[in-house]
Amino acid sequence: MKILMYSVRPDDSVRPDEQLAIKSWAKRNAIQVDTTPLNLVDNIDMAAGYDSISIVQHAAIDDPDVYSRLADLGIHHIALRITGYNTINFKAADANQIVVTNVPAYSPRSVAEATLMHTMVLLRHLEAAEARMRQHNYSWDELQAREIHNLTIGIFGAGKIGGTVARIFKALGAHVIANDLIHRTDLADTVEYVDFETLLAQSDIVTIHTNLNDTTHHLFNGATFAKMKKEALLINCARGPIIETPALIAALNAGIIAGAGLDAVEGEENFVEHDLSNEHALDFTTYDQLLAMPNVSVTLHIGFYTDAAVQNMVDIALDDIVLVAHSKNSPHVVHD
Repeated sequence: MKILMYSVRPDDSVRPDEQLAIKSWAKRNAIQVDTTPLNLVDNIDMAAGYDSISIVQHAAIDDPDVYSRLADLGIHHIALRITGYNTINFKAADANQIVVTNVPAYSPRSVAEATLMHTMVLLRHLEAAEARMRQHNYSWDELQAREIHNLTIGIFGAGKIGGTVARIFKALGAHVIANDLIHRTDLADTVEYVDFETLLAQSDIVTIHTNLNDTTHHLFNGATFAKMKKEALLINCARGPIIETPALIAALNAGIIAGAGLDAVEGEENFVEHDLSNEHALDFTTYDQLLAMPNVSVTLHIGFYTDAAVQNMVDIALDDIVLVAHSKNSPHVVHD
């Protein structure tokens, strides 16, 4: 068996994080795994001679020709090394008998800890305080914080990541409520399940941990923000398009909600993982607006990016390739 992994930083990069995990897996399993820093869409022919491929893909792969060309090369499995699979054209994948797997829970704690980080940055007004200090302004005006144990945390999507977030905030003494179609018995002592409207109305902090699909796309919009507390914070460590970004910026400017912590931003596929410091053709307006706000905390979709998570992403994706190749069912097969 031969596997090709796209979008892997090379060994000579500053931090070849995935390479260590890949080499470890290949040695344990005695399977040839080759890597390239290039993406799939522009380099499909590189898959010739391989049995399967693995990708990290933030931009949509809509073109049906991508899937037909892969099938012509004998590729009938795409192993995503991420959770989100909204980038896949499943109609085209199905038409070419291509199975798609993802990594649904590479490290729930990595994203949960990032959620806590954004929350603390906002509650403690760290962005505003640092901006003042850079101007040698050391006043305390409007920097009084709130303590987590006095707050209600609203979890939108209480799956593996959301459930981990719930437990962290519960351990800190917060009242935790959640909205999810599935009411998990293992969270019975941790969360109170409520409907979406109640979540919005009662939460001091709303944190998003759900997939991006037709029902969640722009679910958080102007009408949604109007139903939240004026003191509420919104945290998104899931997918950018779940929030309608212009509406969020307008709500923040108007004081409709108090702040936002964003690890995922709509349109990030044009920016994430790229050094664009010398790029002048792209429109950075959205990021620039968000970064200029003292009540907004922004990171570049690195909530997942820990040593444990990277190892798990590689191991699960490659294990699935072996399972599918031997006609065994993978628990990580995804569909539209």
